[in-house]
Amino acid sequence: MADRDELKSMSKPADEANAVDTGRRQFLKNSMLAASAAGVLGGLSMQMPATAWAAGSDKPEKEEVNVGFIPLTDCAPVVIASVLGFDKKYGIKINVSKEASWAGVRDKLINGELDAAHVLYGLVYGVHLGIGGPKKDMSVLMTLNQNGQAITLSNQLKEKGVTDGKSLKRLIDTDKRDYTFAQTFPTGTHAMWLYYWLAAQGIDPMKDVKTIVVPPPQMVANMRVGNMDGYCVGEPWGARAITDGIGFTVTTTQGIWADHPEKVLGCTGEFVKKYPNTARALIMAVLDASRYIDDVKNRPQVAKLICGKSYVNAPEEVILGRFLGHYDNGIGKKWEDQNPMQFFDGGKVSFPYYSDGMWFLTQQKRWGMLKTDPDYLGVAKAINQVDLYKQAATQLKVALPSSPLRSSTLLDGKVWDGSDPKAYANSFAIKV
Repeated sequence: MADRDELKSMSKPADEANAVDTGRRQFLKNSMLAASAAGVLGGLSMQMPATAWAAGSDKPEKEEVNVGFIPLTDCAPVVIASVLGFDKKYGIKINVSKEASWAGVRDKLINGELDAAHVLYGLVYGVHLGIGGPKKDMSVLMTLNQNGQAITLSNQLKEKGVTDGKSLKRLIDTDKRDYTFAQTFPTGTHAMWLYYWLAAQGIDPMKDVKTIVVPPPQMVANMRVGNMDGYCVGEPWGARAITDGIGFTVTTTQGIWADHPEKVLGCTGEFVKKYPNTARALIMAVLDASRYIDDVKNRPQVAKLICGKSYVNAPEEVILGRFLGHYDNGIGKKWEDQNPMQFFDGGKVSFPYYSDGMWFLTQQKRWGMLKTDPDYLGVAKAINQVDLYKQAATQLKVALPSSPLRSSTLLDGKVWDGSDPKAYANSFAIKV
């Protein structure tokens, strides 16, 4: 378990130590400006939820909170909340714990070894319904980020003329062999992005290709030795494949769904019931950290902090490029992405929209993981802790949306707004 005091005493290069000190000074300055920084954005309104503190007090019931993460760029909010001391403001100490796989995160959440985690949206929903491992009531406290994942294809495919979805479909149809694609957890976000993209190209992910599960940090090594033709994962492991010369980005996930939900701050339902004040304090600490990270001036320092072996364990420059929205697909295209990885955006990223959770249920139904249509909205209301989030956001003067449902158009032109999830789930031409 990585302890913040232990981190302070660790030997660091001078520039990293200076970055931490500078970050703390910036944090103190930024905290004085936090209220005005949030603002009120178009389409958002300040709503004051009824506040009901546990036992008449907002004091955290549990002052040390063990929070797991997987080495990905989007672990930044929980790491920064701990390392830069945002947690102290709210009476808790976040102990961050680097985990090896999403299955490990799941197991440690279920058995109580972790109190909360940086975790895949679809993993939380899968566990709650008993389709992603042992069944356990789960909670989403807030969304940690939008965008910032990618689908990578191997250079071997490129050598056969594959540069996009259309040419991949043509190769699979004409050059008959087993094609293998990797994702990171069966009910997780990367599986859903991969399946959605393949199906949009006319490729049935359940029949035309084979899919396997590989932990995020192991993707590049597995592609290097030829274990897969492509994979979907979070950064920096898409950019790393290009840096290492083994693959190219065929699409970003924001190219599939602009401003899609990605990782969440997840925990069990039992944790929220037993420690509601602690859960609220945790949301507030991570909200502060998310707001800090979303200031582009702070991104280089954040990249420097999370690149070390204790966290992402990847070269700083590999993290920083896409962290700043600078994209290179590895086959000649460079661009400044209009929908890069975001962590706050005035609170629009952080709100745990019911419709976001419901979308993952529609895809789990589409691909046969759920045999019947669930009570889509009922499940989302049970998992997504909207009232608790509103309490935390209101204290921080973070704007709240006027509705817990939002509307988006995905790459195939389908509109998702949460209004008729059953019809949406059954509307796809390619499905189980």
